[in-house]
Amino acid sequence: EDKDLADIDSLLERIEDTNGLSQRSQGGIIADSRPLLYVEHRNLNPENELKRYFGARAVLGDQRPRQRQRLYVRSTWLTAPKNTPHLCPAPPGIAMQLVDTRRGVQHFTFEHHREYQQVQFKFLDAVESMDPNNLVLLLQMNPYHVDSLLQLSDVCRMQEDQEMARDLVERALYSLECSFHPVFSLTSGTCRLDYRRPENRAFFLALFKHLMFLEKRGCPRTALEFCKLILSLDPENDPLCMLLLIDFLSLRAREYSFLTRIFQEWESHRNLSQLPNFAFSVPLAYFFQSQQEEAEPELSQARERAAQLIQLALIMFPSVLMPLLDHCSVQPDARVSSHPFFGLNAQISQSPALNQLTSLYVGRTHSLWKDPAVMAWLETNVHEVLRIVDARDPLVEEAEHKRKMRYQSAPRNIYRHIILSEMKEATAALPLEVTSQPMMGFDPLPPLDSIVSYTRPERTQQPSNESTLSLFFRSLLPNFNLQGDIRHNGDEEAGAGQDLNQGVNRLMAAMRDMLANIQFQEPPRDDNPDGDGDWD
Repeated sequence: EDKDLADIDSLLERIEDTNGLSQRSQGGIIADSRPLLYVEHRNLNPENELKRYFGARAVLGDQRPRQRQRLYVRSTWLTAPKNTPHLCPAPPGIAMQLVDTRRGVQHFTFEHHREYQQVQFKFLDAVESMDPNNLVLLLQMNPYHVDSLLQLSDVCRMQEDQEMARDLVERALYSLECSFHPVFSLTSGTCRLDYRRPENRAFFLALFKHLMFLEKRGCPRTALEFCKLILSLDPENDPLCMLLLIDFLSLRAREYSFLTRIFQEWESHRNLSQLPNFAFSVPLAYFFQSQQEEAEPELSQARERAAQLIQLALIMFPSVLMPLLDHCSVQPDARVSSHPFFGLNAQISQSPALNQLTSLYVGRTHSLWKDPAVMAWLETNVHEVLRIVDARDPLVEEAEHKRKMRYQSAPRNIYRHIILSEMKEATAALPLEVTSQPMMGFDPLPPLDSIVSYTRPERTQQPSNESTLSLFFRSLLPNFNLQGDIRHNGDEEAGAGQDLNQGVNRLMAAMRDMLANIQFQEPPRDDNPDGDGDWD
């Protein structure tokens, strides 16, 4: 059985490599002529990655093929949640339409049917109500409702029920994939969705949340493929700012060539070197490549490029070094720790927007820098940078000028990314105008130029300014102080904290009961006992 699975994987790799025109150059390095954001179906399945790490038998167990539900071909690529049919049912009130095609790029949009719009209105009512059971009741009646699934997933995750949270996100993705237009492609990199349309946001957010679960599960290669998919949906605007994450996933997955390629191809028009994460991760990728290359010319070239770029990164973003060393539990030598260039002033003098970017990078990627070989390489280049600084090289003053002129304020997509990432180092640096507004998991920081296709009917004003669930999601931000809010707003809201705890506990109990009983509709199917039920 293991041999059969390995043969299938090998066949898929040969087919996709042939279609993608991957070629090996004379130097032994893979020269990939596929589009930069090309997505491979086999890399969307975490089981394939786990099988590479642990073997097929360890992942699938000792089940016989018939026990693995190989009854008919699975028609979804993104997920396979529990208790869902192998063939997608009819779209549950959601459809995808082709808007137009321009210069070989197809623009799509999700649409909500009238009945789904009514469910969406009920969902918003449930969120604003003081009874969280309304959300559970809504999902019992409408198990495909995407925003309800995403909202409840966040509640489960914060209650540390990771399995249920992951299952809810997978159900949301399953529901959306069942609504795809026939010509919508996950892999081509030429299909677009406009985040300004509220109907499209759920797909972006569900993919992002799924990606984060995959990374925590130890599947960075699969997470990287989902990251590429999200970026391909709107690479120009990048509404979830995947460029702040793609470098980390590339390094975790050891896809160093992809990271250096995106830097080479996009630097000229996207200024990736002005993002701290690319400024530091790209030289780290070159360094890792220099440790791998067998041919001496490639090794020397990668090592030289790594040194050049890490020195530029340290000059441009000196505030990264000390927090990075601190997270790695490394004490710098006396010359570095006493030099004003990397001292406390480097952190104090940077703008809040730049502080958010550097804090996000250090918090997310510090584990990749702990390798002794990496630290020795970094130390060598830090001393070289101090020599450049002491020599009063004009490059240092130019970098300081750039830091002052740029990074005045962060765009909205960066704030959105920080909120979704929940990296405490970065969320603590968010400005008050962001943290003070209600933050809902199903639509954090909606675009200010949203394109609204339908509006919610006017309702009577609720007696309270904030609902229990709104209070709960705002409380996820690190600088939220419930007791402080209560003291500030007076005794009439003093029961908010108690209502919050009771509401969330009721919600969790009701959800567990609901998910144990939900069965997705099984569509009619042809008998095909020999079909392959696996993604691969």
